[in-house]
Amino acid sequence: ELALKSLGSEGLFLFSSLDTNNDLYLSPEEFKPIAEKLTGVAPISEFEEEETPDPSGETLSVVAKFQPLVMETMTKSKDGFLGISHVALSGLRNWTAPAVPMSMMLARQFKAFLPPKNKLDLGDPWWIIPSELNIFTGYLSNNRFYPPPPKGKEIIIHKLLSVFHPRPFVKTRFAPQGAVACIQAVSTFYYTIAFRIHAEFQLNEPPDFPFWFSPGQFTGHIILSKDSSHVREFKLFVPNNRSLNVDMEWLYGASESSNMEVDIGYLPQMELESAGPSVPSVIHDENGNVIDSRDPSGEPIQFVFEEITWQQEIPWEEAAQKLEVAMYPFKKVSYLPFTQAFERAKAEKKLVHSILLWGALDDQSCKPLSASLPMPGSGRTLRETVLESSPILTLLHAIFFVKELEELQTNRENEFYSKLADLHLEKYNFPVEMIICLPNGTVIHHINANYFLDITSMKPEDVESSIFSFSTNFEDPSTATYLQFLKEGLQRAKPYLQ
Repeated sequence: ELALKSLGSEGLFLFSSLDTNNDLYLSPEEFKPIAEKLTGVAPISEFEEEETPDPSGETLSVVAKFQPLVMETMTKSKDGFLGISHVALSGLRNWTAPAVPMSMMLARQFKAFLPPKNKLDLGDPWWIIPSELNIFTGYLSNNRFYPPPPKGKEIIIHKLLSVFHPRPFVKTRFAPQGAVACIQAVSTFYYTIAFRIHAEFQLNEPPDFPFWFSPGQFTGHIILSKDSSHVREFKLFVPNNRSLNVDMEWLYGASESSNMEVDIGYLPQMELESAGPSVPSVIHDENGNVIDSRDPSGEPIQFVFEEITWQQEIPWEEAAQKLEVAMYPFKKVSYLPFTQAFERAKAEKKLVHSILLWGALDDQSCKPLSASLPMPGSGRTLRETVLESSPILTLLHAIFFVKELEELQTNRENEFYSKLADLHLEKYNFPVEMIICLPNGTVIHHINANYFLDITSMKPEDVESSIFSFSTNFEDPSTATYLQFLKEGLQRAKPYLQ
């Protein structure tokens, strides 16, 4: 109360965003972002001190490519961003190019991508940066502007993402955080490592309120020597194969509980690629003497690299799927495109379970439940609770998930598929609807995420319907309730499937 009286609500909001340990005292480390902003001078970081270039080491040139978010893909654009201040979107509108179009990095810095000794099998994932959040730990604060100093293996990820924007957060506010990798190919001296990173950016600075920009994922690969002395190839990018691939959330007040506006949009391009293999920063002749990097005519010396013969390898699609399951255990269940799910369900006389939502469950562009909630919910809550539960996963192997509802409602080329879409959309209510239906599309059971979360937050004795009663076999009410929902759907379907 004293701090609020002294600073006012907006001043306290800024102070709290810097006071990372909430002790109402700003240490020099916590005050550093403001000092750098006011003086314009950034001290040499620990990272720069630790990574003094080795004269005999190699350097890698990386090129950043970036196309800004297509504003017309945001749902708020449909009404001309009515009610949204220009200031709120200023950080987004001004981000039109990468912060550093081309940069040089040390090959040795990529050592963080090498596998641990117990993860040398193809496709066996490991965590470069472990996810520290789950449904029990909660979420990190929205009220932040400046990333914490990266440590350990976070350093290279932070350095790579800083090429796009100066304020990357290596650890996202919500699960699953971090970075996961697996070996895609192996030779005598090299690995091809596939990786997936969940990170986000803070686009605004004080006095504006925070604006979070969360790409669905960063993915890519690196061809790296087993001693990390040489990088043959590197590429990192945000997939753009979906119509929506970025989640955006911004606050409208000076406190953690302030209303949050949410939207989703399409980012055409965000990628980082090596211009070529890493090369020695200093060249020696056969006698160990340093020689000029240019030939007598003034042209740069051209290096010749041996061809890599891979002894074992798996397809990129398989490696990417392994990483996806590591991030989202619910992906262990077979996913099918909308129309294929019904074709297979009809052939095998099984039900179809679909989850209709705005966004995607299997990346970080999944939308939160409500703009007024500081804690993300809805699709995120589903995937972090019930969809990761062993009993739920076991039951879902008996029916089918629908990955997403294609826009088939207006497609009259196939009347059956159009009818399926109609039947689903008739039952859909924002933000997420869980549906169980027969192979012909008839909906036999459905529940909205808002109602689902409402009843799982109630005491068992207050739940009127026995359909969603809690089970003593499960400690988590969400899991128990969702399991009951699925079982009820199976029970209702029995007369139709006999």
